[in-house]
Amino acid sequence: MLYRQRKLDLPHGELDTPVLFPVRNVGKRSSDNTPKYVGTIPEFSAAMINARSIRNRDPMWNRLTNGVTLREEMDVPEETIIFADSGGFDFSEQEIDTTPKKTIKTQRKLDSDIHGTIDIPLSRENRAAENQRRIDRSIEFALEASDLHTGDALLFASVHGYDPETIRNNIQYLENHGDFDGYALGSMVPIRTDYKKVTKLVLAARNATEKHLHVYGLGGLVYQPLLLYLGVDSFDSSAFIRSAGNRNYLIPGFGGEELHNIEDLDRLPCPCPICGQRSLEDIREDRTALTQHNLWALATELRRFKYIAESDRDVENYLDLRFQGNEVTKRAYETAKQQVRRLT
Repeated sequence: MLYRQRKLDLPHGELDTPVLFPVRNVGKRSSDNTPKYVGTIPEFSAAMINARSIRNRDPMWNRLTNGVTLREEMDVPEETIIFADSGGFDFSEQEIDTTPKKTIKTQRKLDSDIHGTIDIPLSRENRAAENQRRIDRSIEFALEASDLHTGDALLFASVHGYDPETIRNNIQYLENHGDFDGYALGSMVPIRTDYKKVTKLVLAARNATEKHLHVYGLGGLVYQPLLLYLGVDSFDSSAFIRSAGNRNYLIPGFGGEELHNIEDLDRLPCPCPICGQRSLEDIREDRTALTQHNLWALATELRRFKYIAESDRDVENYLDLRFQGNEVTKRAYETAKQQVRRLT
């Protein structure tokens, strides 16, 4: 397997990897309604934010430009690690309304530890020529950001590609012509149900660089063990918020379960600090608690993999069991396993 552990030295402290960056919705709404988790879930001392959304929400941006720090705005400790992406996912449907200079200036104002370069996601509906134009534009933006970067934070180049060869070539081109601390693989969310394709693209990126590899938008329960197995250093997810909004209860080792399917249970299957002392009915009525539980579920999935990897147990045997209940993810894992075995 390609699983690995490293440590990032960042302006606001050290960060052990692999790590999940929970997506915060600050800037997307008038106020950030993500429940408190920093300081309560030990491995989650970090957050992924959308720099564009924050800059475009005038009242919030005015506060930030008049002395309030982003971490004060988010009500988190000053040592919280922040990864600020460009908000590129918004550009899949909207026109690009920023530049590398404007984005980096915003990221610096937010005092983020990691800057993601502007990216324009690919679309499954677009023609190959249009997607190639988007790929080329993202590379141009990344190289412009590299020229502007002063080393005040880590800079991850956002990379897209519709096949493994494109991914490899793009990373190698950026490596030869820019100065980046790592790479962030995008355009994965629209194809997330095509597990075999996603794992092939991720593996191509992993093989193209020894530097930090982040995958945008795929940090849910099912993808976590796959990404860890493939050597991904970090990922982000808003699944805990979206699932809670749909009354979907995340169960480590399994996936999501709609609460109405288990309404005859008195107690929920997870003994986390949120669920341990409360009834199913309590959790059903409290969306904040459900969101917090879902974060604990993501933490548990991550801890479980780390335990297997650090003990004498066989990771591939664990993943054989982990994916046996779903034929689609099982086939994707089997494909990934064959590819990884040829490399190790």
